[in-house]
Amino acid sequence: MTKNDTANYVLHAKSDEFYWKGNGQLSIKTFSNGKARYHTKQGFYAIEESRYLLLNAGPYIISIDEPREVESFCIFFQDGFAEEVFHSLSETNDRLLSDPFKDKSPLGFFERTYPKNMTLSAMLHTFKQALPGNDQKSIGYEQQFHQIMQALLEDQLQIYQEVESLNAVRKSTREELYRRINIANEYIRAYFDRPVKLDDIAAAACLSPNHLLRTYQQLYKRTPHQHITEFRIQKARQLLSETDYTMTEITFLLGLQNPVSFSKLFKQFAGMSPADYRKKVRMDKTR
Repeated sequence: MTKNDTANYVLHAKSDEFYWKGNGQLSIKTFSNGKARYHTKQGFYAIEESRYLLLNAGPYIISIDEPREVESFCIFFQDGFAEEVFHSLSETNDRLLSDPFKDKSPLGFFERTYPKNMTLSAMLHTFKQALPGNDQKSIGYEQQFHQIMQALLEDQLQIYQEVESLNAVRKSTREELYRRINIANEYIRAYFDRPVKLDDIAAAACLSPNHLLRTYQQLYKRTPHQHITEFRIQKARQLLSETDYTMTEITFLLGLQNPVSFSKLFKQFAGMSPADYRKKVRMDKTR
């Protein structure tokens, strides 16, 4: 996936099956019409349409194995580009004028998936629509990378507010703890549709089960088990609305073993049985 470390570029493609292993630049990954999975030194990630993955430069593995074509729109940033944009945003005009080529300290982003906010979603949509007719040497093309990087940096500032909410004296400890809790969260997002155990999540985050439970709830205001259940219910709603899978098939697709237990769990959250929910969705569509 390494095209040229000295250039910004876009990878726009469609595929139902794909596998690649290697080194890549600082990048953001977005997908629609399906899911892509990534594995890095940090952890495991599953990316669907409502989120994007931010990866620092380094090795990773990507795999796609879906029943229909998944559209990828990934943006790669050249070495030093993030530092350049951050420098221009954080320094005063006088400093920028007196020393515009000053060495910039390297930036390390929090590597995780993020929800697409309205600003970034609009930028990505505009860029994707304009890409086919865009001259890659034009000012307009390069301007898109600057605007998107600014949006990413603004997201990082919000992340630091989350980091400060953790109970640890040293800043470096809070940051490392935040990274590990997020590794746990990403593991849950990637594997909630399988029989996930607490020990598996804790091992992925390199935390003891007790430490994980305490700090995870501190950051997310819910336990790992509650998060797994939420993701399963969200997926169940989607499958009931968009597919003709039977209740038994949906049960197994959610990583559950008993259709009766699934029905009770769904009713607890949705206020109606899975079958009634499907009927309601279909009736609403015909109105």
